[in-house]
Parts: sequence; structure tokens; C-alpha cells
Amino acid sequence: MDSREIRSRFLKFFEKRGHAVIPSAPLVPENDPSVLFNTAGMQPLVPYLMGAPHPQGKRLVNAQKCVRTQDIDEVGDNTHDTFFEMLGNWSLGDYFKEDAIKWSYEFLTSKEEGLGLDPKRLYVTVFEGNNDAPRDNEAFEIWKKYVPENRIYFMPAKSNWWSPGDNGPCGPDTEMFYDVTERGLGDMTKEEYMAADDRQDVVEIWNDVFMEYEKEGGKVVGKLASKNVDTGSGLERVVMMVQGKNNIFDTDLFVSVMGKIKELVGGEIRDVRASRIVADHIRTGVMIIADGVRPANTDQGYILRRLLRRAVRYADVLGIGHNMLAGLVPIIAEKYTGVYDNVAAQATFIADEIRKEEEKFRQMLERGMKEFAHISKRGGVSAVDVFQLFSTYGFPLEMTEELAKEQGITVDRAGFEAEFKKHQDLSRTSTEGKFKGGLANNSEKTTALHTATHLMLAGLRKYLGDSVHQAGSNITEERTRFDFTYPEKVPRDVLDKVEAYVNEAIGKHSIVKIEQMKKEDAKAAGVEGSFWEKYPDVVNVYSVVVPDSTTYSRELCGGPHVVQTEGMGKFKIVKEEASSAGIRRIKAVLE
Repeated sequence: MDSREIRSRFLKFFEKRGHAVIPSAPLVPENDPSVLFNTAGMQPLVPYLMGAPHPQGKRLVNAQKCVRTQDIDEVGDNTHDTFFEMLGNWSLGDYFKEDAIKWSYEFLTSKEEGLGLDPKRLYVTVFEGNNDAPRDNEAFEIWKKYVPENRIYFMPAKSNWWSPGDNGPCGPDTEMFYDVTERGLGDMTKEEYMAADDRQDVVEIWNDVFMEYEKEGGKVVGKLASKNVDTGSGLERVVMMVQGKNNIFDTDLFVSVMGKIKELVGGEIRDVRASRIVADHIRTGVMIIADGVRPANTDQGYILRRLLRRAVRYADVLGIGHNMLAGLVPIIAEKYTGVYDNVAAQATFIADEIRKEEEKFRQMLERGMKEFAHISKRGGVSAVDVFQLFSTYGFPLEMTEELAKEQGITVDRAGFEAEFKKHQDLSRTSTEGKFKGGLANNSEKTTALHTATHLMLAGLRKYLGDSVHQAGSNITEERTRFDFTYPEKVPRDVLDKVEAYVNEAIGKHSIVKIEQMKKEDAKAAGVEGSFWEKYPDVVNVYSVVVPDSTTYSRELCGGPHVVQTEGMGKFKIVKEEASSAGIRRIKAVLE
């Protein structure tokens, strides 16, 4: 069974059980400024997990593209990668632990509809409890119907509690692990199981998160209005199990790329870890570029640049010739044809971007290595040295750290980060200047400002014309920062009219009405919207209206809104300025 069939089986299994199949969101999140990339399948769905109705119902399933780099040093082992697909199914206030666990087990072990894995090789962990929530005896009792009791282990929050960050929905989880050894491990004590996990003799294959709680500022503050289920299963690891491999790089997801790398080195691969790093980083780079990111020195662009340059360095370790990494792009594009067609459609462009970044890096690499050799003789790399290698020779911090580690010398990372912050503060791409999109959280104040931002856009379009569209947003409890398309400075008298328009809608105690429409029908009806491509075929359209009177705003959205405008406060535009060519920015508040 190849990866394409496994992905398809997963979607069909849950579709048959009443789940609507939704598309993957882009890698760059629209409504979450806390992360640079979507790192889990649930992240694009946070507003719905917090209670907003999803246009396609209470049961959802998809394969979500994700990027994580916190474990980048582990890439090259059997299971770690930086791009992966998370197979996920969700219950938004519908079924809970009983069905979630039952279906997880059935899909993993069923030969007819699922993966046909050996149930005797399954091990399960459940939450042992802490001050935030009690021990999950309910999940334990359910699992006993499917797995022997001595293969179910209670584990602490570090491994069996899921949260997307310091704010948002969270809860205990139960995780499934699969024995990948040749002969099988059999029954194990908890200590023996933990040792097997450390050795990667058992590998996590599935995770059911039971979202009952809400976190604010890093603390659990209460329960959600409804209980939700968020399940996740990493496709790469699932494929590894099903295909009987002991590492993800021998599966069909990577085997063609690994074969091409072998061809590029002209024979047998001597450094397996280096070849895996190249395969992983180029694959991730391809997916990131396909979703609109370009190499840069900040934010998503920095992650992309870091991955591509790290791939170049390990390509040199392997002896791959210059400008040959771009040759991996068509192989990767072919693997995702019919799944993520934006990759194949941009394959030539993506290859050119990788080639340009390699050329740019190589222009500085030789000089930079000479400079590093000179620095290393001093027995350590200072913050100024690291910053010089970064700014002058294009060495990512992590690359300098790797080189230093190879020579047994230290790097002043903290000093570099302070130096880098100074550089950002003086740069046009500093932290204040750069634009991170989305909502800081789903609090009452942030939600009110989000609704006010919709009204402001409607006012801007009323007084400046229909060519005005959203170009980005960042909303906190204190203010909304909104980018929109317009070629010149907006006069203050027009801003005053927009203010008055928003305050009129607020003052008339408008209600917020939600309609579910086919996406194409919404477009045809003139519903305002940005980022249409990220939404499913059926969408939520939010209208701010005075019943039987005035419609102030009608816009496509996936975020939280107030139920009515009464009590939102007085809207005020504090500042209007240029953001970039053809883009203006407004900062506004509710007083």
C-alpha cells in the first residue's frame, strides 16, 4: 500500500462515518501570529474548536501540510522530518472519547477499510493527571476493550497533554505506538516501554486529543463550551509502518528522491544521515516555496533560507556537484501531483528559486569558511563573530553552531540574539516593521476588534472604491492593525467618514449573522473576501446587519465574531501610513 492509497483510505474511512473532507490550509497560517508555519492539523481550526460553527458541520477530516523545525538536529534519524502531513479527524462538540478511540483502533487494524496493522504490536499511553486535570480513567477503560491492560501506560503531561501554545483549546491525549522491531517486543512494563521508545523500537503512530479545556497566558483557566476531539496521525510514520520499513526515508514518499541523490553522488551513499538531511530539506523547501514564501533573513523566509543552505552544506559533504539540488524538484512535484497541485504547477519556478539561493550562498560560502577557520583558532565564536558570519557571509546561526560543534568550540548564542535584535530594530524589516497576520487570541476584546475590522474594510470600500481589499491583519486586545490595497495616502476626512460608518453600525446594535454558502455562490454574490483559495467549497459568510434595514458588512471569514455590536465601544482610527508599494496600513482601537 503506497502513501497515496493510505491518505485516500484515511479520508474515505472517516467520510463514511459522517466527516466532511476539507482541504489542507496553506503552510503559512492566516489567523495565528504565534507561529511561522502550521505545525499541527488543528491550528487552522482553532476558531471552530473554540466554538465558532464550521460551514461543513461538526465532523471534519483532512490531510494538513505542516512544518516543524524545532527537532531539526534530529533529522537524519529514522523518523524525524521538517515537512510532514498530519492526517486528522475532528469532532466539534459531537462525539468524544468512545468513538474517537474506537475509530482510531479500527482504522489502524482493519484490513478491509484501514491499514491492517497487527494489533499485537500496539501500545497505548493515557494522561496520568495533574493540577490542571484529573487522571484519564475514562480513556483507560475504553482502551481495555481493544488492547491488553498491561500495554496501556499512564504518562505525565509532558507527553500526554496537548496545547497549541500559551492560549487556546487544550486537553489530555491518548497516544498509540507501534512496534517496528523484526521479531516483536511482546508485553512490556512501563519502564521497558519507555526504554523501547527511546530506542525508537516503538514509534508513535496516532494521537487523540480530548479538548475540554482553555488556556490563557500559559495557564488552564476553565473548560470549553463544548468538548472537541482532535486526532492526528503523521502520514510519513504511518507509511513507514504499513510498508514494513524501519525509517521514513525507505518509504515511497522518499525513495525516488533518495535514489536521485544516489545518482548525483555517482554511486553508493557513504553518509546516510547527510543524504537524508538533503532529501528532507529540499522537500520542505519545495512545499514552502509552493505556498508563497521566498528566501529572506526574517520570519518564514529565514526558515526557508536556513533549510536550503543547510541542504547545500550537506550536499557538499556527499560530493554532489554545484547547482544539482534543483534536479530533485520534479521528483518531489510528481509525488504530490493530484494531492497538492500547486507544487507541480510551480515546479520550474521552485527549481529556479532553489538554484538562485544555492548560487547566492556559494558566492559567500568559500570566503565564509575561511573566515570561520580564522575565528575558530581563537577557541570560541563571539556574538560579534556569529553576527558577522550571518550578515556578511550568509551563515545561519545554526550552521555556525554545527561547525563549532564539529571543532569542539563554543558559540555565544545569547549574545548573537541580542546583536541580531539590535540589527532588526535598525532595519526596515525589524520586528515593528514586519507584518505578522492573524488574531493574537480569541478573547472578548480581540473578537470585538475583529468584527470592527470587518466594518472598517466595508467603510473603506464604500468611500475609496471596490478596488480596496484586505492585504493582511494583526489583531490583539489593544488594537487592530490592518493592511489594504490602495495606491496613495488616505485623507483624514475620509478616515473620519470610515470611523463614523463603523460607529454607526455599532451604535445601532447590529447583529452578526452567519450564512453558509457555496464558495462560488458567495463570490458571485459579491461577498468580500481575501485568501479565497484556503477556504473549503462551503464557506461561512458573516454579515453585520440591522434586521430589515441596513447591511453594514458582508464578508467571508473563518475567525471569531461578536453576536451583536452593542457594548463594543467607540471605534477610532489612530494612524494611517504606507506599508509597502500599493499597500496602506491602519491602526485602530475600540475605546
